[in-house]
Amino acid sequence: MSKIKDIRVLLVDDEQTLLEFLSKRLLREGFTVKVTFCGEEALQAAADKIYDVAVVDINMPGMDGIETQRLLKEIQPDLQCIILTGLNNPDDLPQDADKYAYRFLVKPVDFESLMQSIREAHKFKLKLQKEKKTDQKDSFRPPSNSSILKRMYWKMKKLYGVPKK
Repeated sequence: MSKIKDIRVLLVDDEQTLLEFLSKRLLREGFTVKVTFCGEEALQAAADKIYDVAVVDINMPGMDGIETQRLLKEIQPDLQCIILTGLNNPDDLPQDADKYAYRFLVKPVDFESLMQSIREAHKFKLKLQKEKKTDQKDSFRPPSNSSILKRMYWKMKKLYGVPKK
């Protein structure tokens, strides 16, 4: 399979060995990877740079994965979060665990499943961004039966964001 280009992945886990393994494999596959060891580091990384997908461990000391993903989505609303958990039963997950998550994967995570999930999350992000862009363009489209002055107003609004008075 060809290399993945321009997919920026933020890895968040307190297990250094796992992060080293995942980051080396993802880098080898062509992903751009940033490794963080806690939620606070992840938030700082997200404030400094745009990421496509965050892979977040649910159980970490300090800020847990649920809170981390919630705050990451506040910083970068289009960021897709994949949650890693050691829990096999979805009923054992904390309340609202799935509110911000694109997908849950159970540890030990199969690397091929992780890569596929990252690719799918990235495609989903691109789809969302395209839909937002289309919605924004449509909101600036003047009615087709408008007078020339109304059409000019719509063009000015689109160019300059001029509010109608």
